Amino acid sequence: MAYIKYLAMLIVVMSFLSGCGFKDIDNRIFVTGIGIDPSEKESGEYKITLKLAIPVSSIKQEKEPSYQYLVHEGENVEEAVRILETHTDKVLEFGHTKIILINEALLEEEIKDFMDYFVRRGDIQTIAWVAAAKPSAEAILRTQPEGEAAVASPLTRFFGNTGTESPYIVSTYLYEFRRDFHGEGVDPIIPIVESNESGTQLIVNKSVVVKQRKKPLELSSSLTRDYNSLANSISGYSVKIVTDDLKLVLNMGTVKMKYKVINDNERPTSIKIDVKMTGVISQSNKQLPLNNLDKYNKLASKEIKGHLEKLLTTLQKEELDPFGFGLRYRTMQLYDKGTFKKWEEAYPNLPFDVNVDIALKSTGTIQ
Repeated sequence: MAYIKYLAMLIVVMSFLSGCGFKDIDNRIFVTGIGIDPSEKESGEYKITLKLAIPVSSIKQEKEPSYQYLVHEGENVEEAVRILETHTDKVLEFGHTKIILINEALLEEEIKDFMDYFVRRGDIQTIAWVAAAKPSAEAILRTQPEGEAAVASPLTRFFGNTGTESPYIVSTYLYEFRRDFHGEGVDPIIPIVESNESGTQLIVNKSVVVKQRKKPLELSSSLTRDYNSLANSISGYSVKIVTDDLKLVLNMGTVKMKYKVINDNERPTSIKIDVKMTGVISQSNKQLPLNNLDKYNKLASKEIKGHLEKLLTTLQKEELDPFGFGLRYRTMQLYDKGTFKKWEEAYPNLPFDVNVDIALKSTGTIQ
């Protein structure tokens, strides 16, 4: 009787089990990139572009990559994606989506309306890269650089140091963007991806700082370089020094930044920043004696200090804080309702005490 009862219970339990819903890989198509643009029609809000990777039988036989593009305009991202699912006979697989492009014009609106979709959807990984697109996300997704391999993804190789490495390129994950966007005391910064006039080359050397209910601030190439080198210790910081009789180009191999928010009577009074850089002189208009390195160090410190102060005051003027000075201040205080309000009132007028220490190792191969 015990065996009969066990068998009966097993049959009852098995009757509630659902069948396997797995679909073979041949019935799936992988979405490698998503683009969001403003709708060009009066009836919609957004234009969604999906970049699909078409499988190839042999990589060696393919002379260039093959992609399919699905485009639809709708009231929201969810609606557009659901309609795009009917534009292909295969299941859209978002597990390999590595790049999310947002039209720069949309950054001035309430981006929470469409950014929440990517975080809430379980099959889109939060380690996807987020970037702003100019002139449009669709145009950037459709750009195919010359010489691109069949299985290559040029957009993703710009980020995460998997391909090119440059202080001009800012990299931001989806989870970082959401965390900083909703956090207090730090503002997200994302790269700007552009294409040349012929549409055969991608360019990434600028960035934009985003904040809720505030117009985004686009940083030039030089300001992006300064920010990225300080915030992320990216090597390759290059700067030109020009005096009456001397022209130098310096290349910094290491960049380290330490900062401290100075308080007085539980209120921030200044921000002390110490920057240390080591590098070499990569170009000069005249011969450089090795015993003059101290002179060149002082020239470099003065020049770089001016660049960094310009960056800090530019961000401060717009009340933007991608470095997270406000976040550091919050961690130093016992939390109460007025803690962050004190910071918001003080930050626009806080003085920066910047100290730059340059250590040039050599004048290059030729002295």
